[in-house]
Amino acid sequence: MEITDAQIASWVTHYLWTLFRILGFFAVVPIFGAQTVSMRIRLSLGLVCTIALTPILPPMPDVEGVSLTNFIIIFQQMAIGIALGFLVLLMWQIFVIAGQTIAMQMGLGFASMMDPSNGVTVAVLSQWYIVLVTLIFLGVDGHLVVFEVLVDSFYTMPIGVNGLTQGSLMEIVMMGSWMFAAGFLIALPAITALLIVNLAFGVMTRSAPQLNIFALGFPITMLMGIFIVWASFTGVFGVLTELVLDVVPVMRRLEITNG
Repeated sequence: MEITDAQIASWVTHYLWTLFRILGFFAVVPIFGAQTVSMRIRLSLGLVCTIALTPILPPMPDVEGVSLTNFIIIFQQMAIGIALGFLVLLMWQIFVIAGQTIAMQMGLGFASMMDPSNGVTVAVLSQWYIVLVTLIFLGVDGHLVVFEVLVDSFYTMPIGVNGLTQGSLMEIVMMGSWMFAAGFLIALPAITALLIVNLAFGVMTRSAPQLNIFALGFPITMLMGIFIVWASFTGVFGVLTELVLDVVPVMRRLEITNG
């Protein structure tokens, strides 16, 4: 059996195309794309997945190893992987927005800490939500669901020079408004309850002006906010399930251009 240089180059490019899509996904998706996960682990996981998946993928185009077409395909695969991971990332940002909004209303907006997964400063309440959502997501095998969508994308969006359609890109952009709306809906019950508390203190101030509203209202508002957040923790599971049911269909609807 004779193996030519062209065949070797074709095998290498086929594995590289799969690898770049998977690495693009792992670079953005939560948990795997966190800064606490070293680049060596992500690269090793991507190589293992590539070796396991490439033999069962649909036929790929035969392109020279060093050509403009090859670089275009690599760029398109990275873009598709990043788009899929970005949609999953939006679910985590919903709880960051909700935690930040609630913290501002209850007087904990100044209390912030470094998020080790993203390397940015977020409110303490947002960090609590991130940890809780991560544990629930892993507990219900959500990471396996999104990885299954990634594998299916090689069949719904075969590897080639074609990129995402304009409609798919617009749908990804519109998910930004969905993120802010969902974050506001999660925070709305706590905001409403804290507003009632503040209105009660306003009535007390009018009826008894001698009361020091700042010395009395600030700690009570904070305690009420903590109690409301604690009482709402049991509903995070249902909220996360609904968010997954919203995101996964969008990931499956992504399409590439024809021709």
